Amino acid sequence: MQQIFNFIFKNSTRILFLLLLCISFLLTIQAHSYHRSKIISSANYLSGGVYEKINNVSEYLNLKTQNDALATENARLKSILFATTDSISITKLEKTKDRQPYDIVVSKVIHNSYNVHENYLTLNSGASQGVKSDMGVINNLGLVGIIDNTSPNYSTVLSILNVKSRINAKIKKSNHFGSLIWNGKSTGFVQLIDVPRLASVRKGDTIVTGMQSEIFPENINIGTIEKVYIDNKTNYYTLDIKLFNDMTNLGHVYILKSKCRDELNNLEKVKKNE
Repeated sequence: MQQIFNFIFKNSTRILFLLLLCISFLLTIQAHSYHRSKIISSANYLSGGVYEKINNVSEYLNLKTQNDALATENARLKSILFATTDSISITKLEKTKDRQPYDIVVSKVIHNSYNVHENYLTLNSGASQGVKSDMGVINNLGLVGIIDNTSPNYSTVLSILNVKSRINAKIKKSNHFGSLIWNGKSTGFVQLIDVPRLASVRKGDTIVTGMQSEIFPENINIGTIEKVYIDNKTNYYTLDIKLFNDMTNLGHVYILKSKCRDELNNLEKVKKNE
């Protein structure tokens, strides 16, 4: 305490000068609007810069929450989209038919294999979230795969980069369809086989899911035609499809839960038993 008093006595002249200087500044600011506005503007600039830095850090720390929220919102919008009929591109007959409504579960890829012939993904959603085998899996770019097995909180997905995968797909512009498979070679390409020779096919044409699929809604994006071959054994086209998705880099995905799937399966079982 004695040292503090000694410091004040020793520097009393300087302290008195600084005190008077501050008082004069305050009186000048209060008496002149121009000076007051400049001070306020400078203070706002400094505080704004500090707040911006704090906000940037906060936003970075909250990226996971924001990404999850965006994925949830995308799922809601996709669910609405799948339940909406396109009144422009369908015929009057098709307008009378309801498209299958889908519930969507947002999930995240926690493991992804793509360098073997039978590739699988692992998701952090399972039976507790209503996920079952044979549900479709997509993301914002297009097709990903089909649910294979589930546990209470996790599920595995048969990737489209799996030689066992076989999905109904079609050429978007002509509706000619075939079977989507993978030949086990490139992670960036799959193949559409059994496309009839009468189909008009060109490099760059878009390939989407077909209407015969019980797992996926029609017109989910897959990729574009890169090369066209003729299978000499079947005399059908085989198309190399360049995927929209980078299957080596997957994050959030959407699991499609068809509200009508069980009803359709039960109906088909009754038909087979007759």
